[in-house]
Amino acid sequence: MSTDLPTDATALDDIPLLDHHCHGVITSPLERPAFEDLITESDWAAPAGTTHFDTQVGFAIRRYCAPVLGLEPFADPDAYLARRRELGVEASERLLRSSGISDYCIETGHRGDEILDPAGMAAAGAARSHEVVRLERLAEELMLEGCAADGFTAAFGRLLDERLAHAIGVKSIAAYRIGLDFDGARPADAAVVTAVRGWREQIGHGAAVRLDSPVIIRHLLWAAVDRGCAIQFHVGYGDADVDLHRCSPLLLTEFLRRTRESGATIMLLHCYPFHREAGYLAQVFPHVYFDVGLAINYTGARSSEVIAETLELAPFHKIVFSSDAFGVAELYYLGALLFRRGLQQALDVFADRDGWPPEERRRVAELIAWGNARRAYGLDAPAKADGS
Repeated sequence: MSTDLPTDATALDDIPLLDHHCHGVITSPLERPAFEDLITESDWAAPAGTTHFDTQVGFAIRRYCAPVLGLEPFADPDAYLARRRELGVEASERLLRSSGISDYCIETGHRGDEILDPAGMAAAGAARSHEVVRLERLAEELMLEGCAADGFTAAFGRLLDERLAHAIGVKSIAAYRIGLDFDGARPADAAVVTAVRGWREQIGHGAAVRLDSPVIIRHLLWAAVDRGCAIQFHVGYGDADVDLHRCSPLLLTEFLRRTRESGATIMLLHCYPFHREAGYLAQVFPHVYFDVGLAINYTGARSSEVIAETLELAPFHKIVFSSDAFGVAELYYLGALLFRRGLQQALDVFADRDGWPPEERRRVAELIAWGNARRAYGLDAPAKADGS
């Protein structure tokens, strides 16, 4: 991990981070438009005469990532990208290996043919990797294979079992496809068959193989619940396809009530600007964990405040770290650096106000950095950030 932050902000540098939700990096050379597309949640280029570097994440890249690549802080964006292309794959390796991330939990359902797979990420980052599978993508794979409606539930169960033999959990993008205000009850088998039959007919008439049926998505979620696995939900902030007002985690309350004794673990991802609501849910439901994920990068210099707000109500044993990084290694590096800084600053405030002893601050930091995710996913403890 880089040590170009003030000493008081790097006291957690030797604690490994278990990134419980992220994606792979693109290692091919990136010209400026493609790079800028990967450092924003917008689907659009910046307006003419402007740049996505004029954002919190853009400034953080120039401040903290430039030195990792051998440049001065706040290098010009064109100079930064030229250096990145000059280094090639080494640029990604430098950033990943400087992050102090010991484990990558890679969700493989988004643009998987463009990014490094879990094994590739492990090699590039000199770390461990684990796979998380996207439920909706599994169902779409079955449709592409021509699965019949009356055989769908059995086929999906077999495919899910096959993937969970290697994956550590699943993810749902229900927030994008149907909103989180769905009926939390398990759908009837007959309703699922009818919904799949309708989906199959739509595909036959030329519709895209894109699952947006509330009944089918609810079936996928309950199939995962039945297997007692970790289930990740996209919550809150995302790209322009999401209706943010339908992405509050509070909308999942009924589903959480129905699943609290199921043995499944619910992992709420990103959560901003609903991170306080997520903290409440993590307190009152025994099987709920949450992170602030990509909000750490996109709030940049203000991320310390966001991280501190996650510590207001949630039990410390229910908060986890993720970068939600996709495409560019800068987002892993910054996600780790800014998370460590924000967590350290919050714990220092608690020490100043209420005398929290160093050993207790350290224990809480390790829970959030890796201990909670290790417990939730049933993983072995990671090595320290220095490899020991």
